[in-house]
Amino acid sequence: MSEFRTPGEGEVLGKVIEMLGDGRFKVICADGQIRVARLPGRLRRRLWLKAGDYVVVALWDFDKEKGDIVHKYDKRDVEELKRRGFAEAVENLDRYA
Repeated sequence: MSEFRTPGEGEVLGKVIEMLGDGRFKVICADGQIRVARLPGRLRRRLWLKAGDYVVVALWDFDKEKGDIVHKYDKRDVEELKRRGFAEAVENLDRYA
């Protein structure tokens, strides 16, 4: 089994709230901002997203209002996130979305 992925430097936990098309999604982030995040081409055929999925968004250096989705959490991974100290962030995302 691979190492569990948590948001790192320059990344934020988010929840998909709307699909915009062309690999773009509206995501509510743990800091309370709604951002447009895109799914990079290398992940488009391997990662299928829908509204309500928890993701890691890597913020762009030149525009903090946008980012790239770099990881998707399964249902069981959300419970592991809560155990690893992200319980408040997950609860905030559920409240916002």
